Amino acid sequence: MNAATGRFAPSPSGRVHIGNLFTSMLAWLSAKKQGGRVVLRIEDLDTRRCTPEYARQLQDDFQWLGLTWDEGASVGGVHAPYEQSKRTALYRDALERLRALGLVYPCFCTRAELHAAAAPHRSDGQTVYPGTCRNLTAAEVAQRTGKRPPAYRLRVPDETITVRDGHMGTYTESLRRDCGDFLLRRSDGLYAYQLAVVVDDADMGVTEVVRGSDLLSSTPRQLLLYRLLGLTPPTFYHVPLLLAQDGRRLSKRDRDLNLSVLRARSVLGKLAFLAGFHPTAEPVRVAELLSAFDWRAVPVQDIIVPEDLFPV
Repeated sequence: MNAATGRFAPSPSGRVHIGNLFTSMLAWLSAKKQGGRVVLRIEDLDTRRCTPEYARQLQDDFQWLGLTWDEGASVGGVHAPYEQSKRTALYRDALERLRALGLVYPCFCTRAELHAAAAPHRSDGQTVYPGTCRNLTAAEVAQRTGKRPPAYRLRVPDETITVRDGHMGTYTESLRRDCGDFLLRRSDGLYAYQLAVVVDDADMGVTEVVRGSDLLSSTPRQLLLYRLLGLTPPTFYHVPLLLAQDGRRLSKRDRDLNLSVLRARSVLGKLAFLAGFHPTAEPVRVAELLSAFDWRAVPVQDIIVPEDLFPV
């Protein structure tokens, strides 16, 4: 049996905060406890929000905490490049493969039109696409293309997909009812997260994906893409989110407990304490956590971060 290959896949749109570090620590420990390796991929598709400066800073932050990687940005490897902004040819090829299957169609809906549509909404607040452009004729497509560039959506089947998550258990979703035809490429030419992450994880040989539970609902879409593209999916481990005292998710935008605040303080011991497999919040090196790491100890529910644990 081959050892696991895990990954870090941060978006360099701000300084790393403790929610990012919590997930990255668990990803590193899970892969390394199996004798595996870690890949670092920079998810910088949205170049308007992501900067090289933040990319360099997050690598420095990971290195400072001992969350090293075996392949990826600044280290290199056989799957280079490791920046999504440089991998668009791979996404284009995948899109064309799906198009050849007759599963891709152009969509001309604006964001305002989608919000105004009487479409159902998922429990996480996302609008389910109502299929407005699903059956446009060739003449209608040509006429609308002359006015604005289209986005491209995947025509999803009327099918239920079950995710067997390594930590959260079973999650089931009806693609047509709960998801709808989802974006593969935006009208501005940016490839969607769902397509890019599937192509990249498969290409880089990732066998284990550890990420926040807010992404669990996207997993059925990704499993569909893995199947349609003839790729082998990884094992998924979705982990609880770290929440502020008022119940908010920690955010780069709000500078919630990011590394510019925490650099001079013990971080990993506190995160391992929150994760349930370290008895105290005392300082510890990440390698010292390997023997104690156990997925069974990690909570399933989101975790409220005590104010006195990371005083500002």
